[in-house]
Amino acid sequence: MTTALFTHPACLEHDPGTWHPECADRVRYVLRALEAEEFAPLLRESAPQATREQLERVHPAEYVESILAVRPAAGEHVPIDADTAMSAGSAEAALRSAGGAVAAVDAVMEGWARNAFVATRPPGHHAEVAQAMGFCFFANAAIAARHAKTRWGLGRVAIVDFDVHHGNGTQAVFAADGSVFYGSSHQYPCYPGTGDAGEVGVGNIVNAPLPPRADGMQFRGAWDDIILPALEAFAPEMLIVSAGFDAHIADPLAELRVRTADFVWLTGRLLAVAERHCKGRLVSLLEGGYDLDALAEASAAHVRTLMHG
Repeated sequence: MTTALFTHPACLEHDPGTWHPECADRVRYVLRALEAEEFAPLLRESAPQATREQLERVHPAEYVESILAVRPAAGEHVPIDADTAMSAGSAEAALRSAGGAVAAVDAVMEGWARNAFVATRPPGHHAEVAQAMGFCFFANAAIAARHAKTRWGLGRVAIVDFDVHHGNGTQAVFAADGSVFYGSSHQYPCYPGTGDAGEVGVGNIVNAPLPPRADGMQFRGAWDDIILPALEAFAPEMLIVSAGFDAHIADPLAELRVRTADFVWLTGRLLAVAERHCKGRLVSLLEGGYDLDALAEASAAHVRTLMHG
């Protein structure tokens, strides 16, 4: 068994506007990095479109329809919120991004992949139950978790998030659902303003806010001292990772000073948790990361670690 890579060309067709940081080159740079010979063993899979049933396990039908009904003409952009807009290709890209997360869950549950990385866009962790925001339309990680529970009958699913921005959408979906763990490190204060350590849900939410300019040592400490012990105690049956690489020191959208070696370290820690509790089952979803070279480097290092442990 090996690592599966899910992506789709439709994810390049989402265009939130000229100079928007969440651009198609993000996925292009990641995929280009994964073309190196060392990544030849990856199982390269096409991300399907999520079904309405899969989306509606998290989002109301009316909200799903309201997003999918926005079909701008070629070259036009329809704003959904202050920093989130849709183009002619956005609806399919959002469906593929959520669908790739679901298909990755199936891959590891069926056993033909040990773990998976989903290189799609738009990202998902800011999307709330009935509100698109923060470049996100559908809550991909939450949809994947609900699929794992509904389709595969898992009792405990964990989502961990190392994006520099707090995953307010993921947290909101599961704040009252003790069968899903959510743990996040993130810059605080920072967009979207959530993620205080006092936000604990029903005991299933663990936030480890980091001050601006926190470095890799502080990042590792937040995970070793706060999030990972709580994750171990939760003992998940599947681990879903919101893999945002915008905590990187080179990233322009925030101020943490994490380096690629720190992401590799954390990936190894998460794989060890998955081995102990989840039969190795781990699904990683691309979230943020806006310096293209840093994103490509860190994503490749993350996938390399997924492949080799």
